Amino acid sequence: MNELEVDNLKKYGGEFQTKCLAALITDKLFLEQILDILSADYFESDANKWTIHTIKEYYNEYKAPPTMNVFKVKLDDVEDPVLKMSIKEQLKAVYGRINDTDIAFVKVQFLEFCKNQKLKSAITSSTGFLKLGQYDRIKQVIDEAMKAGVERNLGHEYLQDIATRMSAMCRDSIKTGWPTIDQLLDGGLAKGELGFIVAPAGSGKSWLLARLGANAMMAGKNVVHFTLELNENYVGLRYDSCFTGIEFQDIRTRVDEVTKKIEGVPGKLFIKYFPIKTIASHTLKSHVERIQMLTGVKIDLIILDYADLLRPAMADKNANSYSEAGSVYEELRGVAGELQVPIWSASQANRSAHEADTIQAHNVADSYRKIMTGDFVLSLSRKTGDKQSSTARIHVIKNRFGADGMTFPTYFNSSNGDVRILDPASVEGVALQQKMNDSEDTTKDVMRDQWNQMKKKKNFESD
Repeated sequence: MNELEVDNLKKYGGEFQTKCLAALITDKLFLEQILDILSADYFESDANKWTIHTIKEYYNEYKAPPTMNVFKVKLDDVEDPVLKMSIKEQLKAVYGRINDTDIAFVKVQFLEFCKNQKLKSAITSSTGFLKLGQYDRIKQVIDEAMKAGVERNLGHEYLQDIATRMSAMCRDSIKTGWPTIDQLLDGGLAKGELGFIVAPAGSGKSWLLARLGANAMMAGKNVVHFTLELNENYVGLRYDSCFTGIEFQDIRTRVDEVTKKIEGVPGKLFIKYFPIKTIASHTLKSHVERIQMLTGVKIDLIILDYADLLRPAMADKNANSYSEAGSVYEELRGVAGELQVPIWSASQANRSAHEADTIQAHNVADSYRKIMTGDFVLSLSRKTGDKQSSTARIHVIKNRFGADGMTFPTYFNSSNGDVRILDPASVEGVALQQKMNDSEDTTKDVMRDQWNQMKKKKNFESD
């Protein structure tokens, strides 16, 4: 093996080098870790060397990997037409590799290569100290080289970081839009946290998730809404109803009103459909990273409708539905942590929850590990009478950030996504609770009348 093959990445091949670039522009933490030992000279082509210089310069100034838009602007400064075309083609190949399944392996190999190059350079530079007998200096140089490429974030230094933890931004949260819930959440769901809603089939989980996304957008946040049931256009129509208050059935006939209303929404929305049980949580992460790279839009919140329909990342032929369901939620929370965004999703309740006044933790289908993994868990209860009177009960099952076990009367209009979770002690809350009680009494009366009619009919037929 010649000297060139040792000192650069030629021995790994061109495809490996392309994937190294993909890792650098998609993983900020990896870029931070490797930056001090990263050299453009490790790469063969001038196009790759230009890309490395651009990544390092941009990160040093803005503390983030460059986006595609950044590369487009920087390319305007390249005067050589041949080099410019080569860079364009190489960047196209890089963005085509960002979802490859072996990127994690490439990161490990690339980091090890850069560490070895740093160590080799240190050993070579130490020969002069060896001749002079300066062994302490040799040790210092080698020790410095051994530290290269290690994780820089040491965590929260308790005595030093008091101002940070006392700051209102110590949990960078996104409000739900419902003051009663935001108060319990200490401001909202924050980066890296998982919240989900437990409800039976047909109770309005999807509407509640769309409402959460719409509320975040009205606050200027950028949202990705993943749907594993409804198609993308259908979900978009639900957001139209949430923003306008127009009933879902009428939304297509009032296009001008919708267009005018959504022009004033400050946040952005991306809706992506995947078929049931075809993807795992890491696919969601890859798609968010792709959006951020191709558009330059930083995603603030993920809505997933809904997590039970994901598959676990690692298939185990001996696994049962209980362990698989728990794994999915653990992987999903891991994605929230890696992307540093909050995730709202939903989970199916079991059959016994259909006519329950309040849905509790034991009503969660498949695995209790879901409850253990979630940071904030709500339940949505809408009995037959509730659906007729546009009411519901929101119950706090779990809350890592404060009290739980409370139930809130809720106005729930499933025709346009108007959801208002009320303080039970407020005037509106008391009035809505009375309406729910009256509706329940009415439903009982109707059921009693139906039973009596059936009984009379049976007695008549027997006579």
